[in-house]
Amino acid sequence: MPRWLLLLVVVIVGALAFTAGRIVAVGGENDAAGPNEADAGFARDMQVHHAQAVEMAMIEYRATDDEELRIIAYDIATAQQSQRGQMYGWLVEWGLPQAGDPLMTWMRGSGHDHGASPEADDDELREAMGMASDEDVARLAELDGPARDCLFVDLMIRHHSGAVEMVDAIADLGSVPHVLRTAASMKETQQAEIDALRSVSSRLGCG
Repeated sequence: MPRWLLLLVVVIVGALAFTAGRIVAVGGENDAAGPNEADAGFARDMQVHHAQAVEMAMIEYRATDDEELRIIAYDIATAQQSQRGQMYGWLVEWGLPQAGDPLMTWMRGSGHDHGASPEADDDELREAMGMASDEDVARLAELDGPARDCLFVDLMIRHHSGAVEMVDAIADLGSVPHVLRTAASMKETQQAEIDALRSVSSRLGCG
């Protein structure tokens, strides 16, 4: 398949996943409980977190020759794009803006905020959430072969671990039942992917 056609297919799949997530969020939830600050903050911050995971997974999906990693990357990209649409839909349903307080503000008091302070800048907060730096993402796009595969594995394990911390925080602080159910499902999926990525790391000898 030509590279441009493969890219087009991936973009279309991502758009459909995002739209499907919004439909589920708006049309399939009728919980009576209203959102608190943590529910809204989780929906906003996890969209930011997921957006980078989708970006890195798309880079790996298009470039890798490792079939197992290609499948993992596809699953990450499609699932997290769908969840982004779902969380976008929550905020629309709640009548809240998509942007709000600085990252991790809602996590304070949960024991999972890694000591984030109001003085921390956006890059420091993103790092505390397990996110890759812009330089890491650029390097991922530039590398080839096993070096890129190993970098993807390392970055995504750290990224998923940060997401698990966010899920644990919303489990402590959240109030909306369907948010808590979705978060619990995210944790189960991402923990399984962490295990799979660690297995790949061992197989490739990533160190």
